Amino acid sequence: QVQLVESGGGLVQTGGSLTLSCAASGRTFSDFVVGWYRQPPGKEREFVAAISGNGAKANYADSVKGRFTISRDNFKSTVYLQMNSLKPDDTAVYYCTQEDELGTWGSWGQGTQVTVSS
Repeated sequence: QVQLVESGGGLVQTGGSLTLSCAASGRTFSDFVVGWYRQPPGKEREFVAAISGNGAKANYADSVKGRFTISRDNFKSTVYLQMNSLKPDDTAVYYCTQEDELGTWGSWGQGTQVTVSS
């Protein structure tokens, strides 16, 4: 069973930066795509970014392109989300997720809160 644990959230001012981490255990980490989603207050969960198993490919939501960078360290079984130029609209609970053998987002972390003050 896959376990994902996010960390690194917190309170930051507009224009600031944060780096989120997602530590995984329970399966060969490098075989699977990992993604970040977020859920703003009162809104649906939305896609933020994803990275391929070997880290060669990444894609981003338009709203974060140029500001956020997803990366992974397969030796540490950890995925990172570097967030720069943060805006109040980035305020959300951020979730890490990992694809399963069926290509669906089969496992989710518990989430980490990011709050950007204006």
